[in-house]
Amino acid sequence: MDAAEFRKRGKEMVDYIADYLEKIDERQVFPDVEPGYLRPLIADCAPQNPETFEDVFKDIEKIIMPGVTHWHSPYFFAYFPAASSFPALLADMLCGGIGCVGFSWAASPACTELETVMLDWLGKMINLPEEFLAGKDGHGGGVIQGSASEATLISLLAARTKTIRRVQSEKPELTEADIMGRLVAYASDQAHSSVERAALIGGVKIKNVSSDDTFSVCGSALKKVLDEDKASGLIPFFFCATLGTTPCCSFDKLLELGPICNKENIWMHIDAAYAGSAFICPEFRHLLNGVEFADSFNFNPHKWLLVNFDCSAMWVKKRSDLTGAFKLEPLYLQHHHQESGLVTDYRHWQIPLGRRFRSLKLWFVLRMYGVTGLQEHIRKHVRLSHQFEHLVRQDERFEICAEVILGLVCFRLKGSNELNEALLKSINAAKKIHLVPCHLREKFVLRFAICSRTVESTHIKFAWQHISQLATDLLKTWEQNHHQQ
Repeated sequence: MDAAEFRKRGKEMVDYIADYLEKIDERQVFPDVEPGYLRPLIADCAPQNPETFEDVFKDIEKIIMPGVTHWHSPYFFAYFPAASSFPALLADMLCGGIGCVGFSWAASPACTELETVMLDWLGKMINLPEEFLAGKDGHGGGVIQGSASEATLISLLAARTKTIRRVQSEKPELTEADIMGRLVAYASDQAHSSVERAALIGGVKIKNVSSDDTFSVCGSALKKVLDEDKASGLIPFFFCATLGTTPCCSFDKLLELGPICNKENIWMHIDAAYAGSAFICPEFRHLLNGVEFADSFNFNPHKWLLVNFDCSAMWVKKRSDLTGAFKLEPLYLQHHHQESGLVTDYRHWQIPLGRRFRSLKLWFVLRMYGVTGLQEHIRKHVRLSHQFEHLVRQDERFEICAEVILGLVCFRLKGSNELNEALLKSINAAKKIHLVPCHLREKFVLRFAICSRTVESTHIKFAWQHISQLATDLLKTWEQNHHQQ
């Protein structure tokens, strides 16, 4: 394919994507395929000779689309949102076109410098304390990671290195292995599984801290576990606080937890993967109060800020904590500006060496929506979640299981877990909308997340009528079966 054909085919692809997104509500939200559907539809091995673009293009609808779950459908209410917008898609095209691998400043200066500035822009939008910003000569700063899981892992590994060095300076007789065996990380019993996974990769113990009636971790619960562990000779070193948990969007109590972590020399990382985007709205910013106690903080613009995957924003108070843990300087990666103090080499801030020019899509979206446009997007989703909550509360057969703060509603039929499992099964089998469940304590709960950029009030009403009708049908057969027994 030469440049002339690329121009032609590129325009066709843009038209195809625009049509796909404009008419996505006409597609069934969840596919009808069975596992292994794809292999029989394509050849056993790659073609020896080139095929035409037309051949490839016509197979998109035939082979790929039948197996796609349409995350951007207004009938998709599962997981949390995956952001997407036309400015972000265009920026991703440019990123692919430039095709740099931005591991160091010298590898592509614009790639590094735009990222540093965009993370400052974003930090100012959510009113992050000054220490987290790079500014012209700050000690902190931001970086784009691939996902919140990576941000948690990076912060845990940095905390591990920092703690080992501190303990060794206090007790030189201890070996690194002695200290490693005694390190403990902590997170809420509601925290995402990626925190446990980070501890697994980092080779350290992890303990769950019990959450309260609102599914939040408070200071007294953390203090109790820390006191027990310190008394038995363990070394607490890392706590991951969650703002907007995956099961029910609950918020750990940062103002209680932060001072404890600071006093005990424990690195506090804040995972606000989904909820963080909402902090650009002044009315939700209080949910971040206490961030001043944290060592690192992360949220995903690729969830709720119209920047498509992957774009996970992470900030640290002291960049030297990261570079101190990950810095290696082989000759082939060195450049003559690196000791100037004016440049950032992001390879020291992340797991992989290479990185894409991801800040372009942040730059496009922030400029083309503006803060007000993005605030309106968040507020609309929150309004729609309260609309759904209101509909659920009007039906006495149902209950709301957690406070609705942002764009997630946790609800269920009053009754057994089996009944609710059957309801979810019938909802997803009908394939008109898509939901996923969670467990809150011993209850099986349905999660209704406002996800799509194009979702409107009419889609919420449709979803509720659909759920309500399926519940009516289910309760009839459930009662009949119950009587027969």
